[in-house]
Amino acid sequence: MDSTQHDRPGGPGPQGHHSHRGEGTWVSGGTVFAGVLMLVNGVLGVLAGIAGIAEDDVYARLGDYVYKFNLTTWGWIHLVLGLLIAVTGWGILKGAEWARGAGVALAALGMVAQFLWLPYTPLWALVSLALGAFVIWALCTAPGKNPAAV
Repeated sequence: MDSTQHDRPGGPGPQGHHSHRGEGTWVSGGTVFAGVLMLVNGVLGVLAGIAGIAEDDVYARLGDYVYKFNLTTWGWIHLVLGLLIAVTGWGILKGAEWARGAGVALAALGMVAQFLWLPYTPLWALVSLALGAFVIWALCTAPGKNPAAV
């Protein structure tokens, strides 16, 4: 083995092992992006909650739907969940130890809420489901200590 193989990024190191510097950066970037997504999605949830609480005519009324709640109730659900998600997203960006586990749990809870909210705003609910899945993946694949901590 010549010395040029040891100098290449991702090539074999001195013990013949491949380095994974690029992979760690990518996963760390995914965690930061998950924190930003949670922060933004939480703020949007707060705004949707306020709209649902303030004016019942913002969202279309449904006929018979299995998970039908009063729109004011849905507004409160989105407001509280949005606040929790936004605070957790901020915690992920700050590198708080509690935020990763809470982020996974709240992203999953947010996905359930968006599934139940699907008939009211179908397109946004589907986008939120996909974003929630990404957030869970990013937070679960980040190795060890929260890599978003700077």
